[in-house]
Amino acid sequence: MSKEVLVFEVNQKSFDQYVLLNSHKIPVIVEFMGVWSGPCIAMDNILSGLAKEFAEQFIFAKIDMDEQAELVKAHKIENVPTLMVFTNGELARTEVGELKENEIRELLKDFGIYHTSDLIRDQAREKHIAGETSAAIVLLTNAIKADPANTRIAMDMVQIFIDIGELEQASSLYTRLPDACHETEMGKALNGQLIFATLAEKVDAFEILQNRLANNPADFDALFDLSVCLIAQYQYQEAMDNLFNILQKDPEYKNGAAKEMVITVSNMLAPVDSELAQDIRRKLANLLAE
Repeated sequence: MSKEVLVFEVNQKSFDQYVLLNSHKIPVIVEFMGVWSGPCIAMDNILSGLAKEFAEQFIFAKIDMDEQAELVKAHKIENVPTLMVFTNGELARTEVGELKENEIRELLKDFGIYHTSDLIRDQAREKHIAGETSAAIVLLTNAIKADPANTRIAMDMVQIFIDIGELEQASSLYTRLPDACHETEMGKALNGQLIFATLAEKVDAFEILQNRLANNPADFDALFDLSVCLIAQYQYQEAMDNLFNILQKDPEYKNGAAKEMVITVSNMLAPVDSELAQDIRRKLANLLAE
C-alpha cells in the first residue's frame, strides 16, 4: 500500500488539528506564504516534493498570509516565506527567508527525516574534499546499489567526475539521469559546470593564456578564454572581474559574448550561491546603466 502524502492548506479553524495535534505524532512544517511571492512558491514546490519523497514522515502545512490574518498576527509573521516547525505541540524552529532545497533537506535531517544513503553521501563528500577521491567513489558506488532511487548519489558522482576532469564519464552519467533531475538546482548547476569544463578543453592552456595577456593586456580573446578556464576551475570571482573588464572597454565584444557569459554564470550560481549571483547581477546592471 502506498503511503499518504501529507500536504494541507491550513486556516484559523484547522490549525490546532492539522498542526498542533498532529505534531505530537510527526513533525509539522508550516509555511507562511504569499501566492504572489516567487520565493514562497519555490519553497512550496520543494516542500511538496519532499512530502512525497518522505511520505508520512512529516506534514507540510501551507498558510496563505493574505487570507489568514489572525494566524499571521498570532505568530508574529513579518516576512515571507517564513517556516515554522512544530513538534510535540510546541514551536521547535523558525526560519525566515527563502531556503534552497539542500537547506530544507538539512532542516529535515535535524528532525530525523533523511535517507540513510544521504549519510553515505556526506561521508563521500568529506573523503573527496580531503583528497581521498577513490574512496569517495567506492562509497557512492555502494550507496547507489543500496538505494538506487536516490538520484542525488548519481549526481554526486557526476560532480566528482567533473572535478577530476573525467568529462566523458560525467557527461554520460548526467545524460542518463531522469529528466526531473536535470531540472533540480543541483542538476542545473552540474549542467553549467559541464558546459564550461567542456569549453575550457577547447581553448589554449591556462599558462599560454596568461602569457598572452602578460605580453598584451588588451588581448580580449585571451582574457575571455581565461575566464572560461577560471569558471571551469570554480574561480568565479576572478572570472567575473575579467569579463567586467572586457565589458567596460568593449561592451559589444563578440556580439555581446562577455555579457551573455556573465548572465549565464549568474543563473548557474543562483541555486547554489545566491549571494554571489545577486552581486554579479547588480554589478552588471550598474555597468549597463553607465
